[in-house]
Amino acid sequence: MTRVLHSERREPKSGTTRSVVVLLHGYGANGADLLGLADPLGEHLPDTLFVAPDAPESIPGYPGGYQWFPIPWIDNSSEEEAERGLLAASDDLNAYLDALMVDEDVLPEQVVLFGFSQGTMMALHVAPRREDEVAGIVAFSGRLLRPELLADEVVSRPPVLLVHGDADDVVPPQSLPQAAEALQGAGWTDVYAHVMKGTAHGIAPDGLQVALAFMADKLGLG
Repeated sequence: MTRVLHSERREPKSGTTRSVVVLLHGYGANGADLLGLADPLGEHLPDTLFVAPDAPESIPGYPGGYQWFPIPWIDNSSEEEAERGLLAASDDLNAYLDALMVDEDVLPEQVVLFGFSQGTMMALHVAPRREDEVAGIVAFSGRLLRPELLADEVVSRPPVLLVHGDADDVVPPQSLPQAAEALQGAGWTDVYAHVMKGTAHGIAPDGLQVALAFMADKLGLG
């Protein structure tokens, strides 16, 4: 039984939706937290609808904060609970994306998944297992979960942009080369990387600029 994800949205500046960017927030945040990116990005992507779903589970002690799945070293959950949470949230996100494409009348190649931290983990897990390839994945400050299963489970290989701060003390910077290596090992040819110098666990202007160029290119707007 999938859970319906509550979603924030920012309409295209032009009034016409020709593409959709799905913003997937990190642990303890919410959709509204990431929707602010629609302001700087929307200036350059006027025909793009921005949507930002809340993850399916609220977190005790985090008012207004949500998680896609439990994180054992933060909340003392078990690896099994984290794994179950990942699979359940993947079903929820897949159902959300299916409904979104129908409701907005867009094709997978008009949709970009833009993740931050735990949202990146979701994007990198879900998109390659979807039958129809999305336009691209922008993966900020996250990591690729279950890399050893990717080659066997991959169904589509959308272009991926990996972005990470070299001073990240939450998700280690080496997560970027590890993800790139696993993606290439599973047959990806379209993998890009950008390291944000002096940046901790966040999104710096230079990273956002690279993400914008990537999205414009993959959505055929560049």
